[in-house]
Amino acid sequence: MPLTTLRYMKVGEKGTIVKIKAKGVMNRRLRDMGLVPGTEIEIAGRAPLYDPVNIKIRGNNLSLRNNEADYIHVEVKR
Repeated sequence: MPLTTLRYMKVGEKGTIVKIKAKGVMNRRLRDMGLVPGTEIEIAGRAPLYDPVNIKIRGNNLSLRNNEADYIHVEVKR
């Protein structure tokens, strides 16, 4: 399965988080929101200018800016 960052996934695509490349405070913040390796996600929507991205994670919706989404590497399900 292809590997990409959360920023480049399309609306409706699903995948599994494989790696968080952020360091320090950003890494802690993303993990506190439940974005940890092994978690399944789905792209629920995007703003008209593609920032932020809305994801569905563990039955909840979460919005992330693209600069945050760049740290999250996902294995996309096809």
